[in-house]
Amino acid sequence: MEIAENAEDVQTSARAVAPAPEPVAAPRRRSPAVRRALVAAVTGCAVLGGVLVLLPDEKQEPAALPGPAGRAVIAAAVGAPAALPDLSALIGEREARVRTHPRDGLSWAALGAAYVERGSRTARTADYPKAERALRSSLAARPEGNVEALDGFAALAAARGDWRGAREYGEAAVKLAPKRWSSYVSLVDGYRGTGDYKAADRTLEKLTGLSAGAGTAVTLRTAAVYGDRGWREDAAAVLADASARAGTPAERAALLQRGGDLAWDRGEPADALRHQDAALAADPSAHAALAGRARALASLGRTAEAVKAYRLALAKQPEPEYALELGELYASLGDERAADAQYGVLRARVAAQRAHGVDDALVLGRFEADHGDPEAAVARLRAEWSRAPGIAVADALGWAYHRAGDEDAAHWFLRRATDRQKGGTVRNASYSYHLGVVERELGLYGAARRHLGEALRINPGFSPLYGPDAREALDALGSPPEGGVPQMWPPKPPVAAASHRVAPKRR
Repeated sequence: MEIAENAEDVQTSARAVAPAPEPVAAPRRRSPAVRRALVAAVTGCAVLGGVLVLLPDEKQEPAALPGPAGRAVIAAAVGAPAALPDLSALIGEREARVRTHPRDGLSWAALGAAYVERGSRTARTADYPKAERALRSSLAARPEGNVEALDGFAALAAARGDWRGAREYGEAAVKLAPKRWSSYVSLVDGYRGTGDYKAADRTLEKLTGLSAGAGTAVTLRTAAVYGDRGWREDAAAVLADASARAGTPAERAALLQRGGDLAWDRGEPADALRHQDAALAADPSAHAALAGRARALASLGRTAEAVKAYRLALAKQPEPEYALELGELYASLGDERAADAQYGVLRARVAAQRAHGVDDALVLGRFEADHGDPEAAVARLRAEWSRAPGIAVADALGWAYHRAGDEDAAHWFLRRATDRQKGGTVRNASYSYHLGVVERELGLYGAARRHLGEALRINPGFSPLYGPDAREALDALGSPPEGGVPQMWPPKPPVAAASHRVAPKRR
C-alpha cells in the first residue's frame, strides 16, 4: 500500500483508476459532503482530515463500504465528528500500522489527531500525552512540510486550553498550506481564545471560502464567532440549518447539542431541553448534551432531575466545570456537604488534567473566587490574562477582584468583558450580573439597575445560586427617582484610585 502526500491529488487519481461504484441503498439521507467523501472511500481513498491517505493497488477491485475505521476517516475528511466506537477503531488500526511502519509520518499524524478528538469528547485527557508523542513522531519522520502534524498540534493545543499554542501552530500550518481549509479550524479557536476577535472574524471568512462541502467543524466555529458578535439568532439559524442537513448521528448530535447550549444562553430552557434530548436520541455518546440537559432542568426548577443529569454527565465526561455547576446547584438547595464533595471532585479533576497538560485556570479561578481563596483566584487569573486576554478571562478576573475587595480593578476588567471595541459584544447573563453587582458597590446605581435587569432578561435561570441574588439586588435598588437620576456618574476618584482603570493593581 502506497502512502500519498496530497489528499486532493490522491482522490483525483483514485477516481481515475477505479470504476464508479454501484449505487448503494442507504437507510438515511446523507449530506452532500458525506456523500462525496463516501464515494472517495468506496473507490479506495481514505482521508483523515487531509492527514492520512491510503491508495490501493490499481489491480484491486473497488472496496466495499468502509468499516468503523473508514467511517471515522470519512467523518474527519468532511469536518464532522466520528462516532466514538469508529474513532477507537481508527486509533487501534493506526497504532497497529505505526508499530510495523515506524517511519510512516502520515499515520503518526493521523493517530495523534484521533487521540485529540477522543480525548476532547470524553474528557479522557490521558489521550493528550499520547497525541503529543504521536505528533512528535510524525515530525521526526517528516521534519519538512509536515502540515498534518502542525494541524494536529494546533488541535491539541486548543483541546488543552492553550490558545496561544493553537494560534501559533495554526498560523504555521496556514503559512505552509494556505489553501488547506482544515488548517484554519484550530486557528479560529486560537484567535478567539487569545481575545483577537477581529482576526477570528477574518480567519472564519477564509475558512468558509475554502471549505465548500465541509461540515460540522466549520458550522460550529461559525456559530461561535456569531455568538461573540452578539448575533445569537444568526448562530441559532446556522446550527438549525446544519442539523437538518446532517448526514450522520454523531454530526446531528453535535449540532443539536450546541443549539441547545445557545437556547439556554438565551433564557429558553424548555427549548434547550428539547435540543439536548434530541442530541442524545441521535447519539447517546454525545456526553456534553447530558450537562446541557442538566442546566436546562435546573433552570426549569426540576432540580432532582438536574442533579441526576449532572451526575451522569460527570460519569461519562468528567469535566471540572460540571462538578462546579453541580456543587453550586447543591448549594442553592442548602446541601453544603454535597456541594463541598463536588468541589473536591473539581479539584481532583483539575489536578489530573493538569498532569496531562490541560490549562484549567479559568474554571479553577472561577471556583476559587466564589468558594475558595479569592486572592489565589486573582493571581491565577492574572497569569491567564497575560496568556489569553479573552472576554471570558476578563469577566472571571473582574469577578475575582470583586470577591477580593478591589472594586476599581473589578470594574475595569468587567467593563473590558462587555466593551464592544474589545470584542465584548457577546450577550451573557453572568457577565451582566457581575458588572451590575460591582456597579452597585461603586455607587453607580443607574448602571447597576440596567445590567442586573439585563442579566435577568437574557437568562433568568443563568445560575441556580446567583440568579436569585440578581433578582434580590435589583429589587433592593428599587426604581430610579422621579425626574431621573441627577448625576449618573459619581465624581472622579482620586488619581491613585483612578490608576486601576489603566493598570489594575496586583492583589
